[in-house]
This record gives sequence, structure tokens and C-alpha cells, in this order.
Amino acid sequence: MDRNEVTRKILSAKVAKGIKWSEVAKKIGLSKEWTTAACLGQMTLNAKQAKTIGKLFDLDENEIAWLQVVPYKGSLPTAVPTDPLIYRFYELINVYGTTFKELIHEEFGDGIMSAIDFNMDLTREPDPKGDRVKIVMSGKFLSYKTY
Repeated sequence: MDRNEVTRKILSAKVAKGIKWSEVAKKIGLSKEWTTAACLGQMTLNAKQAKTIGKLFDLDENEIAWLQVVPYKGSLPTAVPTDPLIYRFYELINVYGTTFKELIHEEFGDGIMSAIDFNMDLTREPDPKGDRVKIVMSGKFLSYKTY
């Protein structure tokens, strides 16, 4: 048993039970974005959260314990994504990554946007020409230190 097997079991149970990630998030009291990442093996759940997830997805005690282990982050199977949706994010970074970098450095100075002290909100934005995906990301700015 490992974390990847627990993730596969969660996904299988989610499909079988017809559960939405937003419903799971409400049960543990966190955002659907963070909760989904946790269920997909990218975040560490505390004991209470893990037990709640365990009940929802019929996990045993060993599987619940795996939800509380710090994961190996990064879940893409290849360096260049092959899934069309994920590839568009790769494409977005290829096209706009230098723009993000330039504008962040101009506004904040030399540093990075944290993916640890981070929030994300994904919503549907109705549009008469076809609904849009709206993703808002907010990460703490961390400047490089001199020493």
C-alpha cells in the first residue's frame, strides 16, 4: 500500500458514489481546491480530516494513515503533460511565464510567489459566447535574502 494506491481508491469511490469535490470540501471545512489536491495526494491531511475523508470514501485505518503522511509533491507522469487540459497550463506558462516573472519582479522586486502560502479559487464565469474558467491564484511574495 502507498499513497498512490489510496488516491486511486478515493477516485474509484468518488465515481462509484457520485460525490463532488465541493461536497467533500464542505465535510472537512476547507476549499474545494485544497481538498481536491489533498485527495489527489498532494497535501497532508490532519487526523480529523483524514478520518472524515476515510468515512466518505470507505478507507481502512491504514489508508487513513497514508492521508496523514507528507506526500511527494508533483503528480504529473511526464515532463511535458499529455492530457489536453493540463497541457494548456503548460502552454500558458511557456507563453506567459516570462511575463509573470517580469511583472512580479517589477512590482515586488527579486523573489518568488509562494506555492506554500497560497490560495486558489476556481469558478465558472457565465458568458454568452461560452462559459469561461476563472482561476484566481494568490501566493505570498517571498523576497530573496542577502547574506
